[in-house]
Amino acid sequence: MIQYEIKVFGRVQGVGFRYFVRQRAAELNMKGWVRNTPDGNVLVMAQGDVTDMETFLDYLRIGPSLARVTRVTKNEMPALEEFDDFQVKY
Repeated sequence: MIQYEIKVFGRVQGVGFRYFVRQRAAELNMKGWVRNTPDGNVLVMAQGDVTDMETFLDYLRIGPSLARVTRVTKNEMPALEEFDDFQVKY
């Protein structure tokens, strides 16, 4: 299992991005959470299989149809806790 803190930049708020992320996470059996940030971007904490994580990152680089992703950054993090599911945080 691998864990990443992922930041998604661009027009990613108000376009259903968090729900898109949750849906893709469920398809790939990813665990963690997603939330909007005050600076207009989206922050994701995701745990999963290495292969699934790469597919997940590919989805995030595209986003839903109304989004315009300009950049995605990732930082590998130690998995200090294991998440039970994938949640949208407010």
